Amino acid sequence: MASKSENVTPAKDTPAPEDKPSTGGEVVKLKRRINLFNGVTILVGTIIGSGIFVSPKGVLLNSGGSVGVAMIVWTACGILSAFGALSFVELGTSITKSGGDYAYLYEAFGPIPAFLRLWTQFVLIRPAVMAVLSLTAGRYIRSAFLLGLRHARARHQTTGCVGDPLIIPLIPVVLTFMNCYSVKLSTWIQDVFAVGKVLGLGVIIVAGIVQLANGATENFQNTFEGNTISPEGIPLAIYSGLFAFSGWFYLNTLTEEVQNPKRNLPLAILIGVAVVMVIYLLTNIAYFTTLTPQEVLTSDAVAVTFAQRVLGVMAWVVPVAVAVSCFGSTNGLLLSASRVTFVGARDGYLPDLLAMIHVNMLTPLPAVALLCPIALLMLTTNDVYRLINFLSAVRWLFIGLATATVPYLRWRRPDMHRPWKVPLVLPIIFSLVCVVVVAMSLYSAPVDVGIGLALTLTGVPVYLLAVWRNKPGWLIKFTASATRALQSILLVVPQEAPSSTSENPQETPSQSSPTSKTEQKDASSVSTYL
Repeated sequence: MASKSENVTPAKDTPAPEDKPSTGGEVVKLKRRINLFNGVTILVGTIIGSGIFVSPKGVLLNSGGSVGVAMIVWTACGILSAFGALSFVELGTSITKSGGDYAYLYEAFGPIPAFLRLWTQFVLIRPAVMAVLSLTAGRYIRSAFLLGLRHARARHQTTGCVGDPLIIPLIPVVLTFMNCYSVKLSTWIQDVFAVGKVLGLGVIIVAGIVQLANGATENFQNTFEGNTISPEGIPLAIYSGLFAFSGWFYLNTLTEEVQNPKRNLPLAILIGVAVVMVIYLLTNIAYFTTLTPQEVLTSDAVAVTFAQRVLGVMAWVVPVAVAVSCFGSTNGLLLSASRVTFVGARDGYLPDLLAMIHVNMLTPLPAVALLCPIALLMLTTNDVYRLINFLSAVRWLFIGLATATVPYLRWRRPDMHRPWKVPLVLPIIFSLVCVVVVAMSLYSAPVDVGIGLALTLTGVPVYLLAVWRNKPGWLIKFTASATRALQSILLVVPQEAPSSTSENPQETPSQSSPTSKTEQKDASSVSTYL
């Protein structure tokens, strides 16, 4: 269970304490090391992954090939993402517990939907996305190398290169080590790569501005004429756009590590989503200064095609930017997914070991480290992309449900302390959009959605095992013995126990963390301290 100190709001945004080994008198718990700038870079670095390099084609295709409609869809997706982000601002400042949508579903609807969200993220979605991002980064690293060395022959190539089999698995391994070693190091990496990917997109944007200044406006004339848009196309276009914006909810998974969360969490989310929205719109405008709608639809990599047309011998910059984007997004996924796993284990729904912290580095080492082998396992199959397709509808179902907790908690708990309150129309609109997206997915791909729901339901027996009160004695002894052995090897201990009184005078029962299921276990099954 979380320490009550998670609800203390500093008087000002003070610098994070330095990473240092714990001493005999130091509390072993997650530290608040994420400042406002770190929060913005985590959001920007996680949202800007491969989406802006992939989704323009899907948005344009489902917009009937109309540049005007496509730009409206991009704007609408940014506004809708802002609605969802603002809803999570209220939730994140009211329920001051890490875990994001898992914590909000737990608070509103109880443990079963929360655990199913946890299960799909921990075992399926996040490792699969990490695998895909690693594959994409590896391929574009090789692409940049080929473009740099063989520009003349590579001029008409886009994604025809294969990633180095050594580079691809190294990406999750290296990032896992860094996230296990230090929170400060992992947030620094996120800062650097977020700035790097913004600079990479800045090259595209500046090139587009130069093209506009030179009179390249043909594709922006009569932008609504001749489009072949269909009624079912717009929801699919919005789906592609929302995919590119997905990630605005990741900072909420790190609430307990954000300095002054009541101030920095809202500011980071608002700034991050606004920055991404402006970058996406300018990037799409830049694409159309050089490429016709038909060329965008026939290109396998719009950004690379644009670079080869405009940047010449410097075309390698764009594949590097794509690789940097994927690398940064993978790091952001590790940061956020490990905290959801950590909180789920702290609530007693995953093994106790996953809720422990390294005694010197003060990182949730087991929760971080376990994601790496799952991602590496997924790299051995060619079905990773299909797995993400299966679970995309389920993902938006849970995000919409988590957003719907805003009006639900307003009704059920009107007296809950809410430092931020958003107009109820915003979460309602966003939740309805998620319902439409899921319904369209069910209509267009019922088999894939059905498989996704079936994979989600595989978490039910795991949940029943977690809450099984009368476990046999041999199983209790075995798990306790295994946990103690792994504690000794990994040098990890449980987080500090909560104090008896709240340090926050404004705290209400609705703000505190849910009662940990671990506390209800037989005493012999509780992990011991080193």
